[in-house]
Amino acid sequence: MASVLYRLGRFSFRRRGRVLAVWLLLLALLGGLAAAFAGPTSDAFTMPGTESQQALDSLRRQFPQAGGTTGTIVVAAPEGGRLDPAALAPIVREAAAVPGVLAALDPFQVRSVSPDGRYALVQVQFSAPVDEVTDAQRAAYERVGASARGLRVAPGGEVMKAQVEVGSTEALGVLVAAAVLVITFGSLVAAGMTLLNALIGVGAGMAGLFALSGVLELTSTAPILALMLGLAVGIDYSLFITSRYRQYLAEGMEAEEAAGRATGTAGSAVVFAGATVVIALAGLAVVGIPFLSVMGLAAAATVAVAVLVALTLLPAILGFAGPRVLPRKQRTGRASHDESEGFGFRWGRIVTHLRVPVLLVAVLGLGALALPARDMRLALPDAGTAAAGSSAREAYDLISEGFGPGFNGRLIAVVTGKDAQATGAAAKQAAGVIQTTPGVLAVTAPQANAQGTTALLTVIPKTGPTDVATENVVHAIREKVSGIQGADIALSGVTAIGIDVSAKLADAMPTYLLLVVGLSILLLLLVFRSLLVPLKAALGFLLTIGATFGITVAIFQQGHLAGLLGVDTPGPLVSFLPILLIGILFGLAMDYEVFLVSRMREDFVHGDTAQQATVNGLGHNARVVTAAALIMTAVFGGFVFMNDPIIKSMGFALAVGVLVDAFVVRMTLVPAVMSLLGRAAWWLPGPIDRVLPNLDIEGESLNGERSPGRREDSPDTVGV
Repeated sequence: MASVLYRLGRFSFRRRGRVLAVWLLLLALLGGLAAAFAGPTSDAFTMPGTESQQALDSLRRQFPQAGGTTGTIVVAAPEGGRLDPAALAPIVREAAAVPGVLAALDPFQVRSVSPDGRYALVQVQFSAPVDEVTDAQRAAYERVGASARGLRVAPGGEVMKAQVEVGSTEALGVLVAAAVLVITFGSLVAAGMTLLNALIGVGAGMAGLFALSGVLELTSTAPILALMLGLAVGIDYSLFITSRYRQYLAEGMEAEEAAGRATGTAGSAVVFAGATVVIALAGLAVVGIPFLSVMGLAAAATVAVAVLVALTLLPAILGFAGPRVLPRKQRTGRASHDESEGFGFRWGRIVTHLRVPVLLVAVLGLGALALPARDMRLALPDAGTAAAGSSAREAYDLISEGFGPGFNGRLIAVVTGKDAQATGAAAKQAAGVIQTTPGVLAVTAPQANAQGTTALLTVIPKTGPTDVATENVVHAIREKVSGIQGADIALSGVTAIGIDVSAKLADAMPTYLLLVVGLSILLLLLVFRSLLVPLKAALGFLLTIGATFGITVAIFQQGHLAGLLGVDTPGPLVSFLPILLIGILFGLAMDYEVFLVSRMREDFVHGDTAQQATVNGLGHNARVVTAAALIMTAVFGGFVFMNDPIIKSMGFALAVGVLVDAFVVRMTLVPAVMSLLGRAAWWLPGPIDRVLPNLDIEGESLNGERSPGRREDSPDTVGV
């Protein structure tokens, strides 16, 4: 591995003009394809095999007129006042005139006026599903009632679910990353080329995704996750290789040789670190939820591009930068290259000397942070968590105020029978059974399709969509209607969908963990040729994920310090956050594990004692891992400023997870455990040792590769 990458690095350095031209041409080509063939992203949410999805599919087939998305416009009179039909009529006509609207129902005709006459609901039916509603249609809908005098008009409902867009707040993460790079390298050139390399990689990856969106359905959150991870790992991988290149230059090595060796050693670690991230993300496909599969595969592809860019484009850019990647003092020979008293070495000696107290304090501290995770609740987000002041949030609050929270979480029971008679009888029986269920406020009369084979019941619970009581209502209804003969009855709605998502994810979690953790441990076994190091890495991750969940629950669900993050309404975490967080953080945690421990193994293989190799590994890489963690935290943290509650919680959890894993687990617990294990950390049974291939990520084979006299403009080509 190291020899192949060494030759690839030298080739890219030597033929830097051609390599850069190829990447720029590829970037332009992908950008052109994206501009020409990009299709709209989708917010379609399907869960094959679940009861709620069965109900939605039946609606689309049997009730095509109800297959489109819906909106609810809430109209409220001033306090103490009452609404009258004359005041509402213009609003109803304006809603009906919105492009794409099939019908808008007068509240006084369908009796959707509150008992005190102050609040009314204008139900709006669109012809297209939510992911096909255009921005122009949504904007026209949101303007309904803007000219009404003396009334509060708030357009809300499912149609207000706009697609997530990347804005200026995410650029803050890139600016912080640039500042960290400048401080880390002490060179604007080194910082700029590292950032440029990562941006080219993420640009190529994102352009490729959008080019494919014309033939593949791309969810609106998939590009966000791909951008988030592509930027973070792209900067980190370039940072890691550039740091090793600077180290070799500072030792007096010729530039081309330094580029080859940096790519061969640090590049090997990048390959395997990237592989663990790709495995963790691609593994989301086993869950069986299409939008999660798309998110995982899209992000995995972007990470793979980041690895390829770091191994080929980066050595080429290093060739253009020359010695300017070093700080001015080092270029003029006025700076000492002795790192023996650097913070990393001092910290390594402290941790290895106090390894037992360090282990106890760190484990107990992370355990305490994980305690709130015991109360974690999962659900799908609703408009109650939307940004305060938004139309969707105002509509949600007005509905709760005028009609009760249950009107925001209406459930849908779909009754399907062989004929009209059987369907009608089952629907009537279901309505009676549901009405007597504790926690149900009201059930509408059955509405049958033209053939009479499918009937629709709307169920109003007494509590809101994310309330535990509403979840109990869903379970109780499903249990009661399961005994009704003559028809199939499926229950859907926000709460029911959330329950089904959580159940499906819980069922898939063991398989996912077995696949991802198993493959990653096997990969680390190949990399480090050790049984204990991969197991230690996996156990350390359990501490990371526990503390991350605990902190996220404390803020987003329990509301502690929530105002600082713009979370004005705490509530359950989004159902798929745990599995997504586990997949992403596991991959990133293994990144830092590979970066740190690969240097420990490198020094151990080259003759250092196990203790000294541990100190050296931390000493040489502490600065790089610190910078990498701060950069990742900045990139992820930039997404905390978005209004979308899913992206906000995801960005926060990833930022916290990276901080905990990098600084507490990898830079504190890992060296303490490695010091405690000593030489035993590198033990591998003989039979396994003989079977495993020698990947040589520590670069031992490079001792025979060096050619000090080779000129930079040599015509040799890469031998791969």
